[in-house]
Amino acid sequence: MVTRFIIAKLRNRCFFSLVALNAAIAELVAQINDRVSRHLGTSRRALFEALERTALKQLPPEPYVFAEWKECRVGLDYHVEVGKHYYSVPHPLLREKVWARITERTVEVFHHGKRVAAHLRSSANRKHTTVREHMPSSHRRYADWTPEHLRRQAGEIGQHTSALVDIILRERPHPEQGFRACLGILRLAKTYGRERLEAACSRALEIGARSYSSVNSILRNNLDHQRPATPADGPAIAHDNIRGSTYFH
Repeated sequence: MVTRFIIAKLRNRCFFSLVALNAAIAELVAQINDRVSRHLGTSRRALFEALERTALKQLPPEPYVFAEWKECRVGLDYHVEVGKHYYSVPHPLLREKVWARITERTVEVFHHGKRVAAHLRSSANRKHTTVREHMPSSHRRYADWTPEHLRRQAGEIGQHTSALVDIILRERPHPEQGFRACLGILRLAKTYGRERLEAACSRALEIGARSYSSVNSILRNNLDHQRPATPADGPAIAHDNIRGSTYFH
């Protein structure tokens, strides 16, 4: 009814801006709200003032933002995974279950209803967003796993596994950020055996792979039994137009 009333009133008028159109619509809406209804005996505005205005609450200080929630478990590196990115939380929450509130721009982490961390959301896959205060050097007393422990376990499997674990720990800004990848790699020995894991780490070193997913892919596709292809000497193909080095002597 309101739409029909406004369109009927404005059908013969021309507007040259949205501002002018909106102003005209606002005038007509005010007329509708002030008009006394025959079946109610009063106007919409009067009903609003008498019944609804006193029940209104203040708007929230910030506009509503759509958010998704995800239950996570804090890893040994004091990070939770959200959208293939790792966000830090305070170190005492090691192995605790937390909830992540995910919006378009932020990631907030809650523990027992209390917000314990807030980060700008990142789209960088398999990277870390770390607050230094979340990962003090004294955090090691909270866990059995240390870089030395990881290196020792890797050394028991083989020299290539040890070398890969050492590189992963050294290349991260914080060694703890490599815990997740190293632990995943070491646990592959339970599935594929130590010999195959050692061969897979050897291949990973040769091709420059530095992640758990790469080593797991090597094993899953049985590439640990193959050596990376080495380029042959000389031209890649034989053709009359390829002269070779002897042409210039």
